[in-house]
Amino acid sequence: MRFRDGMWLAAADKHIEYAEEVYDITKPTSSSLSLLCPTRQIHSRGDTLNRPTITVDLEAVGDGIIAVTATHWHGELNRGPHYDLFPDGPPSATEANINSTDKATILTAGPLAVSVSNDPHTFDLRFHSADGKHELTSLLGRSVAFAYDPPPGNQMVTGDMTNINHYMVTQSTLSVGEGVYGLGERFGAWNKVGQKVELWNADGGTSSDQAYKNISFWMSNRGYGIFIEHLEKVELEIGSERCCRVQTSVEGQRLRWNIIYGPTPKDILRRYTLLTGRATQVPTWSFGLWLSTSFTTDYDDDTVKGFLEGMKDSGIPVSVFHYDCFWLRPFHWCDFTFSPEHFPDPAASISSLRSSSLTKKISIWTNPYLAQRSPLFAHAAEKGYLLKRPNGSIWQWDLWQTGMGLVDFTNPAACTWYAEQITSLLKLGVDSIKTDFGERIPTKGIAWHDSSVDPEKMHNYYAHIYNKTVFDAVTAHSGPGQTVLFARAAVAGTQRYPLVWGGDCESTFEAMGESLRGGLSLGLCGYTFWSVDIGGFEGTPDATIYKRWVQFGLLCSHSRLHGSNSYRVPWLVDGIKDEKDAQSCTAVLRRMTVLKARLMPYLLAQSRLAIAAGLPLSVRAMALEFPDDKTAWTCDAQFMLGSSLLVAPIFDASGEVEFYLPAGKWTSLLDDKVVKSGPGWVRETHDFTSLPIYVREGTVLVLGKDGETRTEYDFQGETETNLFFPETGSGCDVVDGSGKVVSRVEAVEEEGEWKAKWRKE
Repeated sequence: MRFRDGMWLAAADKHIEYAEEVYDITKPTSSSLSLLCPTRQIHSRGDTLNRPTITVDLEAVGDGIIAVTATHWHGELNRGPHYDLFPDGPPSATEANINSTDKATILTAGPLAVSVSNDPHTFDLRFHSADGKHELTSLLGRSVAFAYDPPPGNQMVTGDMTNINHYMVTQSTLSVGEGVYGLGERFGAWNKVGQKVELWNADGGTSSDQAYKNISFWMSNRGYGIFIEHLEKVELEIGSERCCRVQTSVEGQRLRWNIIYGPTPKDILRRYTLLTGRATQVPTWSFGLWLSTSFTTDYDDDTVKGFLEGMKDSGIPVSVFHYDCFWLRPFHWCDFTFSPEHFPDPAASISSLRSSSLTKKISIWTNPYLAQRSPLFAHAAEKGYLLKRPNGSIWQWDLWQTGMGLVDFTNPAACTWYAEQITSLLKLGVDSIKTDFGERIPTKGIAWHDSSVDPEKMHNYYAHIYNKTVFDAVTAHSGPGQTVLFARAAVAGTQRYPLVWGGDCESTFEAMGESLRGGLSLGLCGYTFWSVDIGGFEGTPDATIYKRWVQFGLLCSHSRLHGSNSYRVPWLVDGIKDEKDAQSCTAVLRRMTVLKARLMPYLLAQSRLAIAAGLPLSVRAMALEFPDDKTAWTCDAQFMLGSSLLVAPIFDASGEVEFYLPAGKWTSLLDDKVVKSGPGWVRETHDFTSLPIYVREGTVLVLGKDGETRTEYDFQGETETNLFFPETGSGCDVVDGSGKVVSRVEAVEEEGEWKAKWRKE
């Protein structure tokens, strides 16, 4: 939202009041400062009358984290829900200090500090490293404000705010060459400078500025991040209203955000995920290939069995088979009952698929909506499990499902009931739940069971409690470490309930690029695990797009073939099942599935490290591994898989690809005879048997043996070890399926030759 008309004028429909000076500073605690900031400079006693003020509170809330809260009227209720911060327990004691000099009052939180200028009639807050070596950002003159819309004629009008909107606004400085990254799964330009961003969950697909996963956190390439502590709609003008500032605004009397110091991007994410939470370990089987029925295709028991038999005959192991929406009866979604016409005995069918070794696990689609055609609707309505209108009627509409209601997760009894429905599926043999939807949550004309919650905040937060309810139900049934979701909507903190996928993308190279940018942005918000609809969701991919998307998707942390109105089994894309055709869709899928199986020792070890640090496993932005390389901050068409493998998907029918190699020696994983040195851009052309996957120098890489097709095997014995220009200290851990380190492999130089030495832990 814009509040100004150029640099000098307020917008015609806005009235804005800025904090013009720091009038006085108090110290409520030993780790906080409170600044009283009038909206005019105070030169006499009379200037204190009829004068609005803004209070700016600065608080050291954790090591390297300072909260900034700007408040106009303190009497406004701060209704829930609120973010569950520090979910693993309060932070250890922060080294917080307050020091005063002639020039400034300084609050430090470990390595981070904020200096408040002591100059009279000045508003000047500078955020920097505690040692003074790194300037981060500032709140300078006319950077903290409140605004009215429409402008009130005088202050008496504000006694009745019924028809007046009130906003709090901050503008932090944006330095020359500074970039802004993150803010959830955003599909547009990777660097957000120049963009307007609304943090408001929406079902808009990947070709729009809307997002399923709006995360109120962004990272700067100057060594800091900002977590905006608001669940209601947040609007940002990122160098787009004032070119040199990032403007943040919310409707209300209070705006709170946390500045988080690095100095490296990994340090920022480590601190941010201490604040909001980290992913849990996901089961080993989940890393394998997932095959879906697709959405509106015509399928039944025979279709499912036929597809899986075809995959087995083609030498393509399927770890998880997914039943999408039409496992349910039409007009009954989502009442947890298999369509008897298509699946007369689901428990027997699922058992047969497993016993025939056609798939290891089963996934199934759900959402939190309930159509009125289902008998379950009347039951849920009677029990008070559905969202209501203020007059007591059930909130309903005909979008998606006729007369659908919305499960009210603010009602603990509704959560218990919903978890019971999920458990009933698990008892049938289902292992994983696709938690779809959860974005189109109403804010007007509704009454939540918990009357204390703010409907505006519930719009985004709904996705969190929906996924938490399902995650907890699966964990209670299957045990810790065996739970994995496939979720679409999320907010900050939902990374604790993995995993998420990128939503509805088209079957085009452009949508493939959009999806990658979304995954890169989300990865900078603490999401360790991410997937994508291989082949694209909307439309039918041609063979070229399908094969290139298979290569990309099998190198994401999780890999699922899924579409809308067309199947994704490979032989139906190009009509080829010839085992000798190395360029066919079937051959490409088999080759990439085998590659991922061989990568399992590496993926599991890297997964453990990524969880512990709040990092993305894949897709990981180049800048996380090479923060001092300015070019790495521009790379949005390639990614790191863990810390050692660089992947450059191919987005062109010609097979041509251009990608960037940072400094060092890089070895092609698929052809270890190819070694290239960076930094520099590289052009290559690949047929469908390959793509650029390069191994970083100094890497010790443990792989499954050639031809391995499983995702679960002996990661110590059934492996081979590869050294890529090792040096003293090069090594890697080997973990088991639970994430426990079982061995350490180190590169050791003996008589001028490097060898791998294993040591059991």
